[in-house]
Amino acid sequence: MLKITPYLGPSVLIVSIGGLWYPMLGYFLLLVMGTLLITSMFRGRWFCGNLCPRGSYFDYGIIKISKKKKIPKILSSMWVRIPAFAVMMAFMLYRISVTLAAQNTIELIGMIFVSMCLVTTLIGTILGGYFNARSWCNACPMGTMQRFIGGKKYQLKMDPESCVDCKKCEKVCPMELEVRDIGNNPDCIKCGRCVDICPKDSLTF
Repeated sequence: MLKITPYLGPSVLIVSIGGLWYPMLGYFLLLVMGTLLITSMFRGRWFCGNLCPRGSYFDYGIIKISKKKKIPKILSSMWVRIPAFAVMMAFMLYRISVTLAAQNTIELIGMIFVSMCLVTTLIGTILGGYFNARSWCNACPMGTMQRFIGGKKYQLKMDPESCVDCKKCEKVCPMELEVRDIGNNPDCIKCGRCVDICPKDSLTF
């Protein structure tokens, strides 16, 4: 995780709430989407664990009120994730296409991004508060896209000979992944918490 990671969370609230009065803030999402698309080609879901403002919001904000219940497996199911991605993309493209014919197009499109950020943040807050803070990240359409683009890139590696099976790595994984069997798990967000806590330095990227 980067040093800047803990400080990115407030930007989610600034866009979601401040954007209701200043729609241009919605274009911040384009920067986020562009960055995650580029990084996903080389490091998979690395963006999620290091530069995602909403991920930071969950890790350092929602975690304080989370009941920390186990994340429902259905949220990571492709039967949920692919339809969610398709619906979000279709909604966004439809709203933008309709808006292009209206006046004040730039501000209206910005508001579309703001409303998407607000709704998904609200859903993520509810899920994170009731279950694990990162519950939304299991179904996140942008995370799913990164998984498909570069899920096999920058994989976590483990030295089985030095591993003492303490399971500390799995206890700190915000995605609740089975870290010791993670070799080919494309949903690893590369936050590095498992690497940092391993007492035997058995894990590396």
